Amino acid sequence: MTQAAGNTVDIAAKAALDPQNFALANCIRALAIDGVEAAKSGHPGAPMGMADAVTALYRNQLKFDAANPDWPDRDRFVLSNGHASMMLYALLHLTGYQDMTLEQVKNFRQWGAITAGHPEYGHAKGIETTTGPLGQGLATAVGMALAERRLAAEFGSDLVDHYTYVFLGDGCLQEGIGQEAISLAGHLGLSKLVVLYDDNAITIDGPTSVSFSEDIVARFRACGWHVQSCDGHDGAALTAAIAAAKAETAKPSLIAMKTVIGFGSPNKAGTYAVHGAPLGAEEAAATKAALGWTSGPFEIPAELMAEWRRIGARGSDARKAWEARLAARPDREEFLRRLSGDLPDGYEAALAEASNALFTAPKKAATRKASQMALEALTAAVPEMIGGSADLTGSNLTRVKAVDSQYTREAPGRYIGYGVREFGMAAAMNGLCLHGGFIPYGGTFLVFSDYCRNAIRLSALMGVGTVYVMTHDSIGLGEDGPTHQPVEHLASLRAIPGLTVLRPADTVETLEAWDIAIRNRKRPMLMALSRQDVPQLRLEAGAENLTAKGAYVIRQYKHERDVTLIATGTEVALAVEAAEALNAEGYGVAVVSMPAWDLFDAQPQAYRDEVLGTAPRIAIEAAGKFGWTRYVASEADVIGMPGFGASAPAERLYQEFGITKAAIVARAKALVG
Repeated sequence: MTQAAGNTVDIAAKAALDPQNFALANCIRALAIDGVEAAKSGHPGAPMGMADAVTALYRNQLKFDAANPDWPDRDRFVLSNGHASMMLYALLHLTGYQDMTLEQVKNFRQWGAITAGHPEYGHAKGIETTTGPLGQGLATAVGMALAERRLAAEFGSDLVDHYTYVFLGDGCLQEGIGQEAISLAGHLGLSKLVVLYDDNAITIDGPTSVSFSEDIVARFRACGWHVQSCDGHDGAALTAAIAAAKAETAKPSLIAMKTVIGFGSPNKAGTYAVHGAPLGAEEAAATKAALGWTSGPFEIPAELMAEWRRIGARGSDARKAWEARLAARPDREEFLRRLSGDLPDGYEAALAEASNALFTAPKKAATRKASQMALEALTAAVPEMIGGSADLTGSNLTRVKAVDSQYTREAPGRYIGYGVREFGMAAAMNGLCLHGGFIPYGGTFLVFSDYCRNAIRLSALMGVGTVYVMTHDSIGLGEDGPTHQPVEHLASLRAIPGLTVLRPADTVETLEAWDIAIRNRKRPMLMALSRQDVPQLRLEAGAENLTAKGAYVIRQYKHERDVTLIATGTEVALAVEAAEALNAEGYGVAVVSMPAWDLFDAQPQAYRDEVLGTAPRIAIEAAGKFGWTRYVASEADVIGMPGFGASAPAERLYQEFGITKAAIVARAKALVG
């Protein structure tokens, strides 16, 4: 690869542009170099190149109080290019976040440290979201900006008035989700979203010219953004650009910063060699000398540390003034309730009313329709619920009366039209959760969960309560064919640790599924819902949410079991039909509805044994058979899909692929003998 000319930069000239900013930025560069050297792995180049810009932001513009990192009206800082994590850890330590000790910085990337290779939400205060998968930080920040605007509309700008800042690199803009986020933010005019683009012209494979040549400023401008360009090593210019971005009230802002990756390194600056590997002892020493840094490893001069700590405390007065305003508000308790995640007083009554209605007048309905019925009942009682769909509202049935106000640039309503941006929607909903004050849910087809998957994975990794409404959950959607018929998706999604996949069987289970999702603010939920109608199988009211157990016996024919039929979703009704036929021939049969594998696996062993029994078992699900052998003896005991589906009416597809009452009965007889 051809070495870039970054190592010929006049460091002294850059330092003279804003000497104090440069000196403070060198603290970040030094800690980044030392942390990566100690770990013998990491990414020093981006922190070294972005240090001047992030110093200007924290020093002059960012509203935060290191002593109170969870202050609700703080500005949010998102490091979308999460491989630059040492920059964030250095900042948190320098500004005085209590948990980010020097010992944690020294243990970068080590077992048990909060300084993971990429920033992980929940590990340390000041990490607003998990980043690393490029582009997702930007899209998550869009969700944070959506939340800020909506919450301000509800509670006023005297309580909610903050910015979301994003640092990102070329990779975030090459990822497709980056464009989804840019387009949506520009369309909605999210003016409190400010993106600082680290334009260093380097990728892992060498110069960006090997794969990337568009005019980024023009792309953002075309998407409705306010755009500026500046020298990314000029603290004064950066401060002025951020101030100008904050003054923009109609558009989100981009600041394109021309930087040198690995700034200060005599032999590696401006090259791919400094992206993802330690500088090495010799180059690290040469870099510090070039920067005029004379302190030892992990040592910060006292006067610079004192200034950083002053920066960390700069927001204290603003935070105290905000707390005084909050204390004087008559809606203080409601505001705090929203942020705490506690449910409103009227929730239990709304849930009970919806449940009683189902048992008073049972309904045959598709579970997507049952979901809409549940939303009609619950969203009016839970004002923090905010809905949306990736351009499939009429199919997902996610829009109901209480949220029937469109989120627009003029008025931030309770329903977000995400457009055909499934991945962007999923990440933005994570941002809404992380911001606080909202329970976001969004719909698309289950087959398109593939587009969302990495954001769903981050929901689970972070432990946030995003709710995914995935309809058209099987070959039962019929004529649209195999491109739209999910087969492998349930198994794939169930494999994600920390994600609850709910495939309810009827209207009652669907309402219970929504109750689970609304109550669980630290676990994402994904609902797999049908297009075709199913009968209401649960007809007797009870005090317990049986869906929360993950599985339960929904029908029992005779006390002694000859066979157990386990099913999910629309196939539970089919299992009941088969069980009735078997019972008519004298067999003892139990039908187990299993809407959520993980919830069932979390039950006590005695309960699981009671539900599953000791008789031979058959699983029935109109999806791939993979994974079911944890509950049945072999895949021969799974009535499911052998491969992809086909285009035909749903009834014909079930017949052609052998997901029928007759097939279940035949397999049961073969097992029982």
